[in-house]
Amino acid sequence: MVPDFDPLYFLQGGGEVGKVIREIDWSATSLGPSESWPVALRTAVSTILNSRFPAAIVWGPDLTTIYNDAFKPILGNKPEAMGRPFSEVWHEAWDEIGEIAARAYKGEATFIEDFPLEIERFGYPEQAYFTFCYSPLRDDQGRIAGMLDTVIETTSKVQAEQQARLINAELRHRIKNTLAIVTSIANQTLRNTPLADGVKEALLQRLTSLANTHDVLAGKGRIDAAIGDVIAGALSPHDAAAEQFVIEGPPLRLSEKQAISLALGVNELVTNSIKYGALRHATGTVQIKWGLFGNSGERRFRFTWIESGGPPVTAPTRKGFGTLLIERVLPSDFGGTAQLVYDPDGLRYEILTDGRQLDHVQLHPAQVE
Repeated sequence: MVPDFDPLYFLQGGGEVGKVIREIDWSATSLGPSESWPVALRTAVSTILNSRFPAAIVWGPDLTTIYNDAFKPILGNKPEAMGRPFSEVWHEAWDEIGEIAARAYKGEATFIEDFPLEIERFGYPEQAYFTFCYSPLRDDQGRIAGMLDTVIETTSKVQAEQQARLINAELRHRIKNTLAIVTSIANQTLRNTPLADGVKEALLQRLTSLANTHDVLAGKGRIDAAIGDVIAGALSPHDAAAEQFVIEGPPLRLSEKQAISLALGVNELVTNSIKYGALRHATGTVQIKWGLFGNSGERRFRFTWIESGGPPVTAPTRKGFGTLLIERVLPSDFGGTAQLVYDPDGLRYEILTDGRQLDHVQLHPAQVE
């Protein structure tokens, strides 16, 4: 014996919501009895009812709502939404989402992340955030008859990010104040203390370079920094004319550790150049270049500092903190090697490293040598 055909077959697997759909008198809506719904609507309903992702169908000129079990937490304690116009269900937010729904009814899908809405679902207004897509749905004749709302609430994520930004902003402010205090203490402590020539100046310049790099890292709330900004911040405290520098390189981003090391290294190089190298003369120049070279499988990073036009260069008789920093610490933080050459025509410095050591790279292929 052939079993009787169930006209509501598309509600199978619908969970609690499937039972609600069976109990509603759909003949009182513009959709008419559920047994006579068009195949396109029945297929769409079956799809969302068997999905664990929050979804709702909005159908017909009255924007009649059909949702699945996963959508219920988004509704909260709102009056029963099944079979009601979507514009009534979300009346408090319709000024914001009504236009988006209208675009879906015109055939335009819209995807929005972390969209802010003030809604009422627990008896009071609350600020909530949603990532959702309104997609057009077509009837059996291919005409747009409704839309599919796939949505996930992101309120907890957005609030956590906002709280983290506030905490990080406060932390950045405290670090900046701490660096300023340290610089002031060092300045006051060394003011009347007999020291070897240049010790006080070198210390304060290193602290200033560190503070400038912190500003670059903290300025946009990121944990990385543009290499050009790092170099500019390291050069800014020094008395050298801008036209004495030729600075070239693609838009690479450095990790915090790399940015701080490079800033301190550039500070040592420019300090040495002003005292003994090319920047000691108004006609001297420094070329600062960086970039990636090689193919995608063996791409490497190179940074160079090349001086010219200054007095004859001789190697120092002893190595201090600055030399240790640029020869060992800086290349180590980039995962590579360094070469410091005291060429009589001008000091040359190079870092050569595996490009994969860069934590954040934003480079157009045309910029690779």
